[in-house]
Amino acid sequence: MEFPTGYVTALDAMNRHVNSARPDAPVQVERPRRALLAPTRQAAAGVLHRLADRIQPRPVPSTPRCS
Repeated sequence: MEFPTGYVTALDAMNRHVNSARPDAPVQVERPRRALLAPTRQAAAGVLHRLADRIQPRPVPSTPRCS
């Protein structure tokens, strides 16, 4: 064994990986993160919607045809 530290580290990593799949493995609860940019995103979306409504081409008015 030239690198005993690497061997020990590899065994530890392997044991953690194998044991993590067990039903009684410790579980870390994932907490939802606070949306930091939500108000900014909503404001930008509102501006872009208003801009799109102004830029959108209007339908050509239909001209009455003589029959």
